[in-house]
Amino acid sequence: MSTVARPSPPQSPPAPHILDNAAWAALTGPHAPFAERVGRAARYPLDVSPFTALADPADPRAWDDLAALVGPGTVTPVTGAKSAPEGWETVQHGQGVQLVDTALRAEPAPEAVRLGPDDVPEILDLIALTEPGPFLPRTVELGTYLGIRHRGRLIALAGERLRPPGWTEISAVCTAPDHRGKGLATRLVRAIAAGIRERGDTPFLHASATNTGAIRLYESIGFTLRRRSDFLLVRTPGVQQEQTA
Repeated sequence: MSTVARPSPPQSPPAPHILDNAAWAALTGPHAPFAERVGRAARYPLDVSPFTALADPADPRAWDDLAALVGPGTVTPVTGAKSAPEGWETVQHGQGVQLVDTALRAEPAPEAVRLGPDDVPEILDLIALTEPGPFLPRTVELGTYLGIRHRGRLIALAGERLRPPGWTEISAVCTAPDHRGKGLATRLVRAIAAGIRERGDTPFLHASATNTGAIRLYESIGFTLRRRSDFLLVRTPGVQQEQTA
């Protein structure tokens, strides 16, 4: 009796992780009330966050929907895509890293204060001084933002941005230059993470791939590099119409 070797059935590719397309998962999940959407493309209001998202960056129809959403000749950021389709101009192509909490010691920071809309002018001043990433007049509405003050002045900040189901991104982590080296940012990251864990989510964050100092700091306090990611700044096809008074 002979046996015939049968080929193994083809393996299905693994399902993508929700954090592979975190902005889309957030805008179609917990942040859906913020979403401006056309079909397979979505974005936050322009005074909340610059993020746009595609259901599938490999789907040309999603890019068509994005063009319809933001309008012709418009520069917009796109996450999760390595390149733009023909007819789109790539204005900038950068790389980032995504880190997830695997061993972070989360704990409240008694000296931290909750920040809200009344604090936005001070927040924007600190963001302009330290440049941790985009922050707009209504970004504070995306989640909890905590700050540390010294003699009434806001000197350190951290908060919540993207919220895919089961996850929350820690963002806007910054400290005024004259108060660095005191561990303020780390205390705020731990405090924000404590609130995230309280509601059952897992913290994660993003950083520029070139910001090796920040990456080392995050890894030293319990974050683990999960993946490298691409981000594009693109211009949609067509010519932007000038507005007349």
